[in-house]
Amino acid sequence: MKNTRWILSAAVTLLTALAVVVSTGPGLAANTADQSASAAVQIDNFSFNPTSLTVPAGTTVTWTNNDDVPHTVVSDDKLFRSKALDSDDKFSYTFTKPGTYNYFCSVHPKMTAKIVVQ
Repeated sequence: MKNTRWILSAAVTLLTALAVVVSTGPGLAANTADQSASAAVQIDNFSFNPTSLTVPAGTTVTWTNNDDVPHTVVSDDKLFRSKALDSDDKFSYTFTKPGTYNYFCSVHPKMTAKIVVQ
C-alpha cells in the first residue's frame, strides 16, 4: 500500500512538472509579470502567524483576524495601518521595496511580528 501511494505521488509530481515544461516550452515564456504574489498572515490566539514572513518585492500580504476580539496591524514606521479588524476581517498591503517591516497590534502591543521583503 505504501509503495502504491509513493508511486502515485511520484507520478503526480512528474506530470505536474511535465505540464509546466510543456506550457513554457521553447519559444514560450511564462507571463509572471502579470501574476502578483500573495501571502497570508493569520491572527489567532493573540498572535500573528507566522511571526516572521519572507516574501519577494511586489507581494501582497493579507492579514485575517481569526480571534473573537478586534486587532490591528500597524507597522513600526507607520507605513501601513489597518482599521480595527473584527472577527474574520482582512487587511492587505503590497510590499514594493526590499527591507524588514516590523509591525504590531496597537490594541495589544505585545503582539509583534515582521515581514522581510527581498
